[in-house]
Amino acid sequence: MYFKQIVVEGMGCLSYVIGCPQTKVACVVDPKRDVQDYIDIAREQEMTITHIFETHLHADHVSGNMELQSRTGADIYLLDGSPAQFDFKPVKDGDKFAFGKVEMEILKTPGHTPNSLSILISDTARSDEPWMVLTGDCLFIGDVGRPDLAGAELVEEQVNNLYDSLHDKIGNLSDSIEVFPSHGEGSLCGKGMSPKSSSTIGYEIRSNPILSLSKKEFQEEFTHGFPERPKSFSHIISTNVNGPPLLERCPVVRDMSPSQVKEEIDRGAVILDTRDTAAFGGVHIPGSTNIGFAKQTANWIGMVIEPGSELILVVTDEKAYNDMCTQLHRIGYDNIIGYLYGGIASWQEMGLPIAQLWQISAADLKEKLKLKDYKHLLDVRTPAECAMGGIQDAKYLPLTELLKGAPDIPKDEEIVVTCGMGYRGNIAASFLQGEGFEHVHSLAGGMKAWVNAGFPVA
Repeated sequence: MYFKQIVVEGMGCLSYVIGCPQTKVACVVDPKRDVQDYIDIAREQEMTITHIFETHLHADHVSGNMELQSRTGADIYLLDGSPAQFDFKPVKDGDKFAFGKVEMEILKTPGHTPNSLSILISDTARSDEPWMVLTGDCLFIGDVGRPDLAGAELVEEQVNNLYDSLHDKIGNLSDSIEVFPSHGEGSLCGKGMSPKSSSTIGYEIRSNPILSLSKKEFQEEFTHGFPERPKSFSHIISTNVNGPPLLERCPVVRDMSPSQVKEEIDRGAVILDTRDTAAFGGVHIPGSTNIGFAKQTANWIGMVIEPGSELILVVTDEKAYNDMCTQLHRIGYDNIIGYLYGGIASWQEMGLPIAQLWQISAADLKEKLKLKDYKHLLDVRTPAECAMGGIQDAKYLPLTELLKGAPDIPKDEEIVVTCGMGYRGNIAASFLQGEGFEHVHSLAGGMKAWVNAGFPVA
């Protein structure tokens, strides 16, 4: 049996290529939108991809099912009753598929969504006993899938479905069976996932805290406290239901002169500046949003920028442009008009308006606090991070809450923003600038710089 797990770092998306080297056939489970990895694997292993399985219609990333089908001709398979509006072959509980010596059995495991499935896998060249199970978003490593994405009106039903799927379907499998989920650390489809990307049924039964809850405790646990739902989720769900457009059908990207960029801004385009915090702070286009490259870039874009926005990118080079386009396509942000040719320097040379977001050092902030020479100090870290300590007198306002609406602060008063390492602070500060706040600063290096400077944590 050929088995390969493909990881999308940061987003925590896990997909799989499974096949038989002898008979030269393979399938892909939960493909990401940029499908070249699967094409390359099939070529290297001299296998033909004949089936594409989706464990469910995803909310956090746009599927690569249509893209992969257009490249391979493979059929797409979803659980019977799935609301997809494109052509797919329905499967039901107990259906079996053979890829040479590989046997795959469909398990109906609703709960994360009403039409979720898992796949039990056997390598009959070695044994008729199942070897592993792809659990989709039902069971994660150290966590389970969130049941709220189908809508508030279905949460109670989904919670009960999830509990039954975990205990009556997945939990009844042999302890030795290996577990491979569709998401891992970094995904917003759960809230306590392990950084490890596989486990066993026995280990999860013994160590996964969610699986030890009684049904009543489980119901109480999963009626509240879900991770923040990004703006992008509804758009992604709709895209996956209707069938993602092929990337070749997305708007043609192009390099743009400063005057062309200015025209598009006046028309309502959004400027996404992908440079690092220091470069953005020194000079940027007024009103632009700073989201640079990090592990969870796509998740933050989905939190900050409205789906459907027409985007113009400010990048350092062509590779950065292509890399950011990949991140955007993964969450269905396809309206990429182009990028500022010549970078921010070309904008400045044309004499167009510029703005700054001054970074403040830990030492300078310490002095301002000592002299009480400041108005507002906002800490945008998560509650869990803040509970470990922060700067005395800082007001805690998690970035996810800040992005829901600007704080009730006079727009001519100074605001200093801090986070863990400066990345989220710049997102917050650029958001505040876009909301009209005139004097915003970001703590360079965030709390890491503050602690490394030897300053006290309250």
